Amino acid sequence: MTSNQWRPGKRVAIVGGGPGAISTALAFLRKDFDVRIYERQPECKAIGGAVLLSSPVLAILRSYGMDLDVVGEHTVTYFKNKSGLERVKLPFNPRVEKHMGIKGWHYGVLRSSVFKKMLELVPDGVIHAGHEFVSYRELDDSVELEFQGGKTVTTDILVGADGIRSKVSAQAFGDPGLFHTGIRLWLAWCDQIPDIPPNYGYVSHDWQYQASFFPMVHDGKPGFEWWIVEPSWEGKPVPKDVRSHVTNILKDWAQPMPRFPEVTDFDSQVYRWEIYNRPSMKEWSKGRIVCVGDAVHPVSPYAAYGMGMAIEDGYHLAKQLDGIDLRDIKAVSAGFDLYNKQRVDFVNHNMEFARFLGRMFHSVPRPLAWIRDAIFDYTPFMSSFMRKGYLEKSEKETIDLKELYVD
Repeated sequence: MTSNQWRPGKRVAIVGGGPGAISTALAFLRKDFDVRIYERQPECKAIGGAVLLSSPVLAILRSYGMDLDVVGEHTVTYFKNKSGLERVKLPFNPRVEKHMGIKGWHYGVLRSSVFKKMLELVPDGVIHAGHEFVSYRELDDSVELEFQGGKTVTTDILVGADGIRSKVSAQAFGDPGLFHTGIRLWLAWCDQIPDIPPNYGYVSHDWQYQASFFPMVHDGKPGFEWWIVEPSWEGKPVPKDVRSHVTNILKDWAQPMPRFPEVTDFDSQVYRWEIYNRPSMKEWSKGRIVCVGDAVHPVSPYAAYGMGMAIEDGYHLAKQLDGIDLRDIKAVSAGFDLYNKQRVDFVNHNMEFARFLGRMFHSVPRPLAWIRDAIFDYTPFMSSFMRKGYLEKSEKETIDLKELYVD
């Protein structure tokens, strides 16, 4: 299947080639728009290690035509302390499970695996690699894009999906004010390990580190994603021997966490990320320009939702512009307003909650951290905290996706 049409009133240009861009393209194509993706690299390629995808994200990918066998089995998620004491078991919502036809909430998968499946759904002629975006010029009924080398393209709307240092977002909204969140992530994956129960994963903390693991599927084979979050800052030195550094952190942790470094290739299966955010924005659109994903809301790993929210953004954006003539700026503005209303507060809540958790678990001095941990270990506070802060709004958003129900 190919898509080479470029009809005035139907033209959607997307700058960037990550999961948010591909989701946006697939969503608009399903609404009979003409789509072109402009990626600066020679090809669209996922970077990073494993991710967690939640049930609404999987339902959206399924609606694009993706077979969900790539994501394997659901995970029963626990929150524990370093010694293995259970603090919270994340509950499943039976209404969400019933309506979406997807069991549980979290699914682990390598980013490259799910991204490959998404790319397979994109028709030929949509992706234009090797196009480095320079700037745009907004006209009365269109937008003119300029790329390095002088090439120009005229479109009806421009979608910025070019990541945390987005050139589209910077031109539309100004300096993003990026700041280091005070945490560093070591994100890893490995093959299957015997004796770990199926459908089981947890997030655990001591007074300054997080150590976690989830089951996942890679190329049809079971394995695990695991990660460590540690305090960091701008310019913090990177350890020369990462394996020793990580092994030392986990040496006194409850099993199975100390086993993961032993079976992981630190040259090809470990990624380091310094986590940056930007202040929350009130709108993600301006004129004929709109953004999705990290271009407007980079997310701390504490949300476990960065890739997922970018995928959701593209779906909702196309939904709000369905059926309109994109040359009509009033109709475009009305659609963008609905998109902002649908997404901005919800995503900002998740972004800010995740950032708060990062500070709470990695920036609290030791005496106060002991008090914090005692509260989490011996009171129901954390259960209520996670329900209100993390699950409640996400479950409501999912229940509202009635067009994706299978029952």
